[in-house]
Amino acid sequence: MITTLSQAPDSIVLEPGQSLRTSVDAGAWLQVAEGRVRVVSPPGWLGETVFMTETLLNEGDVHRLPHGGWIEVSALTPVHLRVHAPVAGRASVAAVAPVEARPVMRFVRLLTGW
Repeated sequence: MITTLSQAPDSIVLEPGQSLRTSVDAGAWLQVAEGRVRVVSPPGWLGETVFMTETLLNEGDVHRLPHGGWIEVSALTPVHLRVHAPVAGRASVAAVAPVEARPVMRFVRLLTGW
């Protein structure tokens, strides 16, 4: 059974075989208080291919999510997982940098003449 939430709760409890899809902000981190989970990262691009990474987390593990987006958490054992918001004051370079300073935007400008 997969449950989908638009915003991640602070605490997640899942039974083996249950999954949760939820949206997280860049810089959020997961802490496994109990159990073992599989976390599928938000989709990313490598060349022209979309990819997602899988990470197995055990009790006591902490996992930082560098990119925001939709993740899927699947319980391999009974799980209690905490979701922590990004640390305030640690904005990513992309959020702080003007549009022209981002390499991808400079490339798009060159291609489109924008």
